[in-house]
Amino acid sequence: MTLQYGQVLRYLPDFLIGAAISLVIALVAFALGLLIGLVGASVMTYGPRMARWGVRAYVSFFTNTPQLVQIFFLFFALPEFGILLSPVQAVLIGMTLNAGAYLTEIQRAGFQSLPQAEIDAAETLGFTRVQTVRHVIAPHIIKALYPSLSNQYIIMTLGTSMAAIFGVEELTARALNANAISFRSIEIFSLTALIYIGLTIIASAILYTFGRLAFRVKARAF
Repeated sequence: MTLQYGQVLRYLPDFLIGAAISLVIALVAFALGLLIGLVGASVMTYGPRMARWGVRAYVSFFTNTPQLVQIFFLFFALPEFGILLSPVQAVLIGMTLNAGAYLTEIQRAGFQSLPQAEIDAAETLGFTRVQTVRHVIAPHIIKALYPSLSNQYIIMTLGTSMAAIFGVEELTARALNANAISFRSIEIFSLTALIYIGLTIIASAILYTFGRLAFRVKARAF
């Protein structure tokens, strides 16, 4: 068997476009999931009992069922109820809801890690509620959560590969198409793996640098 990478390099520009689509899907789903997680964590920490049960049921469902099954349900079952989603919509909604459940748990842990003594000290110093949130609560929670949130984003970037099953033209889908045309499986998928490794290294480096500069916190580098 002779490896012929020269034949598959012509697919590289197409793969890079697919990689960009993967990054956009992961970024949008992560940003929306972060908002859901913030609301969910706030409700679970400070909300009334009934609301906490509702959030707990949502988190339990989405963290105890495969993400792929969740997207299958959105894409194939919702049309039975008159709700028709495009492949991109189904993947984005599925990934967002799944991320929201995990990010709820991550952010709830951050809220609970806040020492009451720091809030008491802020009140003793005469801080207003806004000043307490800005100078005490927010810095503590960001530093506590940033590494976990960074890791979650990296996981979500790699998880976009399941979008290929639904026909979304991200990186893995373009690799499958190229493989069907060229039959150079080893070269195609080793090149695809290298691109995914490049994506995670670049994303990790950006997150690490941003965390150091913005919050003086170390996140995953590589």
